[in-house]
Amino acid sequence: MKGIKKSLTEEYLYLDFSHQAEGCILPLHTSVTLFLLSYCDCKIFKVCLVLTEEDTDTSPLRDVLSQDTEVQIVSRQELPPIVQNCCLPAVVEQPDNFCRAGLAVVLRHIAQKAYETDPSKKEILELLGFKKTCLKACAEVSQWTRLCELTIPLAIENFLRESLVQTPAIPMEILELEKKLREPVVICKKFSEKLTEFPLLASWYQRIQEVPRVQTAASKCGIQFLQLPELSATPNERCPHLSEAPGGEEQNDPLFTGGPRPTMTKLLEKGIEVVFSPHPCPTWTLDWNGLPAAVSPKEGRMSSDRALRKQQQLNNLVYVVINQAKPGDRIVDFCSGGGHVGLVLAHVLPSCQGSAGKWKGQMELEVRVREAFIHPLFLLKAANFSPTSASPLLVILIENKELSLIRAKKRSDELGLSNIWFIQANMEYFAGMFNIGVALHACGVATDMVIEQCIKTRASFVTCPCCYGFIQNTSKFNFPKSEQFKKTLSYKEHMVLCRFADQTAVQLPPQRRIIGKQCMCLVDLDRARAAEEHGYSVQVISMEPESCSPKNNMIVGVPV
Repeated sequence: MKGIKKSLTEEYLYLDFSHQAEGCILPLHTSVTLFLLSYCDCKIFKVCLVLTEEDTDTSPLRDVLSQDTEVQIVSRQELPPIVQNCCLPAVVEQPDNFCRAGLAVVLRHIAQKAYETDPSKKEILELLGFKKTCLKACAEVSQWTRLCELTIPLAIENFLRESLVQTPAIPMEILELEKKLREPVVICKKFSEKLTEFPLLASWYQRIQEVPRVQTAASKCGIQFLQLPELSATPNERCPHLSEAPGGEEQNDPLFTGGPRPTMTKLLEKGIEVVFSPHPCPTWTLDWNGLPAAVSPKEGRMSSDRALRKQQQLNNLVYVVINQAKPGDRIVDFCSGGGHVGLVLAHVLPSCQGSAGKWKGQMELEVRVREAFIHPLFLLKAANFSPTSASPLLVILIENKELSLIRAKKRSDELGLSNIWFIQANMEYFAGMFNIGVALHACGVATDMVIEQCIKTRASFVTCPCCYGFIQNTSKFNFPKSEQFKKTLSYKEHMVLCRFADQTAVQLPPQRRIIGKQCMCLVDLDRARAAEEHGYSVQVISMEPESCSPKNNMIVGVPV
């Protein structure tokens, strides 16, 4: 029934508080969150202001807080453990093992909960934007999220501080926002001119407008068709650059002689070649038939063939992680999705004893047999592992997509796991210490973000990259990353490798797949060399069997 208010469980909303100035509670993200909470008129959140400075005077708060907002003042030491490991703002459900952190995630959650509480408030749901994706992408890959979540709040805070002592200049960040707000209009104006460079597409676009009822349907929903100038040139005359389209040369050449070969040859001349480290134990597998059903990927929404390949991927990652884990460790499953990696680890490593000791015993036997063939990287931490110790081990799942994390939480509840946390956040909002970071198919620069997080905390990492074609320079990363590759390749040449690294699908010709696999290795070798420059021992390993995924590389690093 529409319009009926639902009773939802109370949640705790934790906000930073440093001081109050000119009608704002600072940090600014606290004011923004409180404003949205007031606008939504949602009462299910218990607000806790977390003091960021000692002896902070909270008496002026009532001047800027809504009169019906109940606020509790807490210290950072009083926060639930899961919140202490996150950047604020943060929202926690009961029990305290599911947390949402970061301004964009928290704002979206408040809007969603307000609508769930009272479905008649449709205007609140509209705040989430088209397809409910407003500010959903992380700040590292979305300019809009970075502006709204980081850049603008910090710029305004600095502006307010400067205004107390002098007349400040308008922040450059505000001018950047003004420019961004102009972009949609500018793009629409320029698009009609750009489209004329593609006469076949333009011809189709004009013909589609002549289809009966298309114009009428468009006008009813506010769509306006572009008015294109007359097309006078032939396709070849107007589009001489079409022959340079990505992959054109390679698709026309059965021997695949173009593409990344010049770049690969350039690297080879500098002594950089495609070399994989040997797999430590290619035949090892979890006893999937002996594990609870909720641990298996087959419980997810995937075909049996895909579930088998996922199990094979997990065999590779789990083997490496368990060989490095020791009692008391924290293992973070970044970009966890539905929790395939994290749930297996949390189940087989409840406290590094019991069933975990069984797995460890099996692997130690195999390690002794293969010691002569295994890189010492995998043995660096094994000596510290004691199956009889009762020290707790914690697995932390970090994922931006709410529904994926909720599915993981449901599977965890079915397993009765107590050594696991769930954090819905962009990974940069996780601020806790940990010992091992793992990521299965983190897309594009997400793999680089995972490795960076691990390096910051001197944690080991086990990553399986994906979506190499999405790699590009960002606010944090420039490619190539390592000094060795920078001295040899330009950014454009490195992007050639990234683009062709994605061409490993089984339906492609064998020669194309081989080149794609080599490009994957070179891109990941650059990542490995960069980590080595920060004091890590790193290997690039091919998963076994290789058929488990077109993206079957593992980058494994241990601080030395």
